[in-house]
Amino acid sequence: MEASLENLSSTQKDELMSTIKQKIAIANAQELVTKMTEKCFKKCVGKPGQDLDSSEQKCIAMCMDRFMDSWNVVSRALTQRLQQEQYKG
Repeated sequence: MEASLENLSSTQKDELMSTIKQKIAIANAQELVTKMTEKCFKKCVGKPGQDLDSSEQKCIAMCMDRFMDSWNVVSRALTQRLQQEQYKG
């Protein structure tokens, strides 16, 4: 594999990296939605039925907002830390 990567042009390497980054971003988004759905459903829905009552809907909306806010805070902190490490090295 390493030998075949060496045969790629700079443009091809850039395209490959872009594709890999896109796939990682998609996987991260899917993981976010899955975790958020599992945690908020477990927290907010006592007895699953055909419909959510208004308190369950409100709980889920607030839970999802908090989850996304937390995710964004962690993502920003991680990005800053990675950038700092990159500049050091």
